[in-house]
Amino acid sequence: MLIISLQRGKCIGCNFCQEVAPEQFRMSKKDGKAVLLNARDRKGFHTVKLHDESFFEANQKAQESCPSKIIQVKII
Repeated sequence: MLIISLQRGKCIGCNFCQEVAPEQFRMSKKDGKAVLLNARDRKGFHTVKLHDESFFEANQKAQESCPSKIIQVKII
């Protein structure tokens, strides 16, 4: 299982995550911050669990390219 987490409140809106992992990330038209698609919000941490681990590589690149270091990706 693949778990992706986004600390949206600290997003600076650089758009790197959407460029490398468009299946999981979009930029909000309201505030210009990243949105993790189909995620649950718990105290500012937006998290999604995926059973398809084929998305790992793209989301790992999103984590590495994020200048704010607010994306976490792990396989459990």
